[in-house]
Amino acid sequence: MADKILEVKDLAVSFKTQYGILQAIRGVSFDLHRGETLAIVGESGSGKSVTSRAIMGLLAGNSIYEGGSIMYQGRDLTQLPEELFHEIRGSKISMIFQDPMSSLNPIIPVGKQIAEALIFKMGMPKEMAKKRAIELMESVGITNADKRYSQYPFQFSGGMRQRIVIAIALANDAEILICDEPTTALDVTIQGQILELINRLKKERNLSIIFITHDLGVVANMADRIAVMYAGKIVEIGTSEEIFYDPKHPYTWALLSSMPNLASSKHLDAIPGTPPNMIYPPKGDAFAPRNKYALAIDFEQEPPLYKVSDTHYAATWLLHPDAPKVEVPEAVKILQRQRGRVKK
Repeated sequence: MADKILEVKDLAVSFKTQYGILQAIRGVSFDLHRGETLAIVGESGSGKSVTSRAIMGLLAGNSIYEGGSIMYQGRDLTQLPEELFHEIRGSKISMIFQDPMSSLNPIIPVGKQIAEALIFKMGMPKEMAKKRAIELMESVGITNADKRYSQYPFQFSGGMRQRIVIAIALANDAEILICDEPTTALDVTIQGQILELINRLKKERNLSIIFITHDLGVVANMADRIAVMYAGKIVEIGTSEEIFYDPKHPYTWALLSSMPNLASSKHLDAIPGTPPNMIYPPKGDAFAPRNKYALAIDFEQEPPLYKVSDTHYAATWLLHPDAPKVEVPEAVKILQRQRGRVKK
């Protein structure tokens, strides 16, 4: 595995609310390696976006840093003063947000918004910044970039606006790109084009990418590793192949079962219930009330993170040597058959 470029260890973040303290992230740990794509997957409220915003230093004012570290280039980002963090944010670590329209200033031409990133972060002269901005627009697939430089965000489609946001994020040659559900607001065809663009730029620039999504299907062909989050914790992490074809956690099974599969005419399985209220975290395994495979111990004691392989870990009591053997869901079997892992 390539060198680590980012190391998150035991990160814990809460938020003050009028109803109490909400425990958004509860001891999250993972590494990001140079040139890899790490996908973080889970339902809304699982802690994915809070994790990404903690890395960017963009947490809301009511956030509480409870502990842990985010190491980048030998420095703990959680301890950096804002003026030093400002030198890293947007220059070394950039982020693409879910809705490009809210990321762009509606009254400033898109080209100037790209150029501003070059002028203020790199001190580039205006004419040079304009030339470079046009080159960046072309690199993300915007035709007639020299003419479209002076156009406003409303004159672009949703997919083209997202390309502009990607150009801004990469204007300063960032090493790490965080993509926070960048295709959610786009139709399926445009979604595929944006994913292809991100993949191409990753290879060309040797980018390290953290891709946040609620949909495992989105990252099936682009993630090197996948971390599955639930209730503020990583419940399973492994290579893309391990998560899709040899998943161990019931929550991962549930996510896979809710994915459309053209090889199966079976209806999609919805995950029963709702995520827990993290102002009052449940005892034991947070997924237990929604888990049809839950054991008695799941309601009493939180499972440790069991090692499945050198790259694969899962926090489920089903991996305990004394746990009963259970049959994986049909959706997982279908994926395994497609991969040739089991006989039809």
